[in-house]
Amino acid sequence: MASFVTEVLASSGKLEKEDLSGKICKLSRKVQDTKVEVCDFMKGKYKDFLPNLQDSEELMEQVGELSRELDTLKNCIDTEVKQSVHTSVTEYADLKQQLEKNTVLITLLGHLKEFHTAMDKFTDALTAMKYVEAAEQLKKARDSMAFLKRWKDAQLPLLAVLNSELNIQRENLLYHLGLEWNRLVVWTLPTPPKVKGISQTRSDVDKSRLHAVLQALALHGELQFRLKLFSQALLKYILRPLVVYPCLSVYVTRQEGDGLVLALQRDEHQSSDTPSPALVYGRLQPVLKTLHSHLLHVSVGNQKLSSVLGDLIWEELSNCIIHDCLQHSIPSNSSQLDQYCTVIKETEEFEKSLKEMSSSKCRDVIVAARKLMTSKMHNTVKICPETKLLLPKLPGPGGDVKKQSAVKAEPGMVNAKQLSSSSMALPACRISESVQQLMGLALDTLTEARTAPPSGNLFFTVRNIFQLYYDVVPTYHRENLLKFPHLAAIQHNNCMYLAHHLLTLGHHFSARLPQMRSEGVGTFVDMVPSFRKLGVQCFLDQLNVQRTELLDRLSTAHNLCNLDDEVNYTAASKAVRQVGLFCRLYTVWQDVLPVSIYCKAMGTLLNTAIAEITAKIMALEDISSEEGEHLHTLCQTLLQDAPRVFTPLTEEKKNLKYQEEVALYVKKWGMFKELAVVLKANLQEIVDRWADGKGPLAVEFSGSEVKSLVRALFQNTERRAVALTKIK
Repeated sequence: MASFVTEVLASSGKLEKEDLSGKICKLSRKVQDTKVEVCDFMKGKYKDFLPNLQDSEELMEQVGELSRELDTLKNCIDTEVKQSVHTSVTEYADLKQQLEKNTVLITLLGHLKEFHTAMDKFTDALTAMKYVEAAEQLKKARDSMAFLKRWKDAQLPLLAVLNSELNIQRENLLYHLGLEWNRLVVWTLPTPPKVKGISQTRSDVDKSRLHAVLQALALHGELQFRLKLFSQALLKYILRPLVVYPCLSVYVTRQEGDGLVLALQRDEHQSSDTPSPALVYGRLQPVLKTLHSHLLHVSVGNQKLSSVLGDLIWEELSNCIIHDCLQHSIPSNSSQLDQYCTVIKETEEFEKSLKEMSSSKCRDVIVAARKLMTSKMHNTVKICPETKLLLPKLPGPGGDVKKQSAVKAEPGMVNAKQLSSSSMALPACRISESVQQLMGLALDTLTEARTAPPSGNLFFTVRNIFQLYYDVVPTYHRENLLKFPHLAAIQHNNCMYLAHHLLTLGHHFSARLPQMRSEGVGTFVDMVPSFRKLGVQCFLDQLNVQRTELLDRLSTAHNLCNLDDEVNYTAASKAVRQVGLFCRLYTVWQDVLPVSIYCKAMGTLLNTAIAEITAKIMALEDISSEEGEHLHTLCQTLLQDAPRVFTPLTEEKKNLKYQEEVALYVKKWGMFKELAVVLKANLQEIVDRWADGKGPLAVEFSGSEVKSLVRALFQNTERRAVALTKIK
């Protein structure tokens, strides 16, 4: 059995490597033996003068045989092994190609599985009347089908059948949603002249079910079409008749099983040809309030249905009120102008009531913004200079084309040197997810404000959002901002992020909000200094907290006195080591703060520690040689550990640049290095470093400070007196 396996492996080339290895080992042993024999022969030939011709000939034959074996082995490697390598590479390429084909096939099968799973879940959700889930599953199936269609190599005959089934189920879903919509809104248009139109709205339907139907319609792009049909019927059968015909009255009743009924009935006692503005407004308000309260109060996406419906009917309804009502109420002579003031006041009241209904959108925006402001700050996202705010593309106002052409006509006004795209970019840092979402909410609201009728309300709502952030966040998170350095850094970045985008946010939308621009509040630039100050102050407060704690730790060093005492030296050494450990705690700022802010902050804290230690050493009046050694050791420890705290980036290699530039961020760094040198130097070295007030020691210390150090370090001798005379 073993011989059979050996033969099989040998035939397949599996033992080639083992045979070669064995041959090489055997050949190596022969070479070593021959080497020993040759050395012995040469020794006997030339040192001991024992000629042995026969032995030399045998050795020559042995060497020749070894050479022939080496040539044979080399030829074997050149032919069989290299050929095997080439074959292995070819086989590997074939296997790789087959693996890629299998991967593609598995991907296709995975999408087929996702399609099947989504269709099964769709059927179950539709049966259970879970319309949102059904719409989402159908969308997943449609995405899987789109992927299968895009794959050119997947010529599956089954795709046509699956696509047909997908279309059938989509129509099935839309049919069920249509039935639900028809149950929510029922129009009854009887032929008798007494009733012009009746609209039934089932307000007893579960609000969650109403929202599910509308959300499902929105997912498949049918909501806009349904609302458009509803708005046309509303204008034709309800709103326009109330404006045009004075004999109509509005009745809102609740009936058992039918929900809320909104009906128009003919009043035989009304004989006026045209209704008065007060009458029209009084009849329109109940209709609009009823629809807003019982049908259009839900939101789909970022928009309320009342806002969408307002965009559809506002222009036609306002024109109808102007031409069919207000135009007839204009006085024909000046004596009736005083009476027309009443009409103006009634119109303003009607407009105010509409704004109050629309202000629910403003309230919803404020509530959503406040929820974001009071959420947790530590969930962050990375912001890079390449990260841009996704501003909507707005068509320019009509006069922009002329202005642009006028500018192009003056080539001398064009600046040939353009700024870099990163000149005004926000540096890389981390901000809270909630702040990014808050900015998105502001953008969505401003985008809606340019089309919604009460644009001023929505615009000022956005200003209120940022003002609310300025007031709420520092108060709500006050304790955490002082307690956790990580959160203080994030809050600093949040404020700078908001200030950065407030510079240009208003400018982007001001052209589409002419009312705001005319009132002089079309931008948010006035809020930028406040946000910058808020962010800076928050971070400075945190730095002051850390500075106080750092000084408290250094206070345990007993003013660096009497270090020849082991207890005092241990306390001082522990305090200095804690400075390094304390600064390393600020790895929580790594990859959070911008690099420049990080280095300045760490430099400030480190400079505080160095200045405190330097002041304590300079205050000593008598330093023994042993104390000087201990002080020098402490200084060297801090000099070695301090650069390691400058790690603003997660990649160690990129941090080397900042660790080599410690002197740029720590003002007292040069002084501290000179102090460490002086503590170890002799009198002549100190005089040389002073160099008549031109040396490195003179750059950092005054003459009186150096003399004080010399008096503390050295005894009163003639050499010290001579050295002091040279330090001026």
